[in-house]
Amino acid sequence: MAKPQAVVAPVLMSKLSVNAPEFYPSSYSFNYTESYEDGCEDYPTLSEYVQDFLNHLTEQPGSFETEIGQFAETLNGWVTTDDAMQELVELIYQQATSIPNFSYMGARLCNYPSHHLTISPQSGNFRQLLLQRCRTEYEVKDQAAKGDEVTRKRFHAFVLFLGELYLNLEIRGTNGQVTRADILQVGLRELLNALFSNPMDDNLICAVKLLKLTGSVLEDAWKEKGKTDMEEIIQRIENVVLDANCSRDVKQMLLKLVELQSSNWGRVHAASTYREATPENDPNYFMNEPTFYTSDGIPFTAADPDYQEKYQELLEREDYFLDYEEDGTDLSGGGDPYLDDIDDEMDPEIEEAYEKFCLESERK
Repeated sequence: MAKPQAVVAPVLMSKLSVNAPEFYPSSYSFNYTESYEDGCEDYPTLSEYVQDFLNHLTEQPGSFETEIGQFAETLNGWVTTDDAMQELVELIYQQATSIPNFSYMGARLCNYPSHHLTISPQSGNFRQLLLQRCRTEYEVKDQAAKGDEVTRKRFHAFVLFLGELYLNLEIRGTNGQVTRADILQVGLRELLNALFSNPMDDNLICAVKLLKLTGSVLEDAWKEKGKTDMEEIIQRIENVVLDANCSRDVKQMLLKLVELQSSNWGRVHAASTYREATPENDPNYFMNEPTFYTSDGIPFTAADPDYQEKYQELLEREDYFLDYEEDGTDLSGGGDPYLDDIDDEMDPEIEEAYEKFCLESERK
């Protein structure tokens, strides 16, 4: 196996042997660099290097963003033949379909080298070889869906990985626009057919998982093309619920899925046309309106029928205090005979209204 060419690490700083130009990020392959420093010529193979990185991502998925760039750069100095590219595709595919919960990470991992591996062997680039590998599994879908439990379990892992691949594998056009792979959309439709044609519990559960994952995107894509595939799938689900000999729990799952689809997959869209809110068309129109108080301490808001009258009275009442600071300091330069003559003691009615006002404010 050819050794990887020299790679300068722009982000991850790790040990670099003085006798070996190869770079291996210490976070997941530090043992290799130590072996170089000990004078050992036992270089890792491509399989060992890639598998170490895959295991590292399985244990620390949060490191994907910071380390994927260096990983791809290292592969560019290593994957220089058809065989090496085939081996890389197979390693990632096996990890994505055999390790629980790695299908999403595997799909993201597949997208990156699809755009950043510079080599394009005669047998095809990374994305082409990946789709060819998926096709191998796809072609035996009908046998797999009716196979034994182990075969079905492996088939279900492939189905969910293909769903993640449909969502995460980006196809970039000549004008820079990003689209999804239509071939995967067609493949998912046929995989659903295979699952519903063999309505065993685990097949139906896999179909539910796939539709929860991709249903909204698939339906949008089909509607854009004027297709009714999702309506056909829902009809098929309803037939399964009525006729298939599946468990009660699985039937409940299927019914919940139908309900989810009928609610636009739980998505909330804003109204297509904007209408200005008014008391007539918005029941919450006055919800955030401020609360005012009359001279008697009675609260009122803009929702009250006599709001304008009460509010005008409030403004007139406040006009008395425009020339005074909060502490009562006269800003006008002269005293007001009317105010000067007011006794410090509150009128009983005003005092009662004030207390009522305070109680009402405290309650609110």
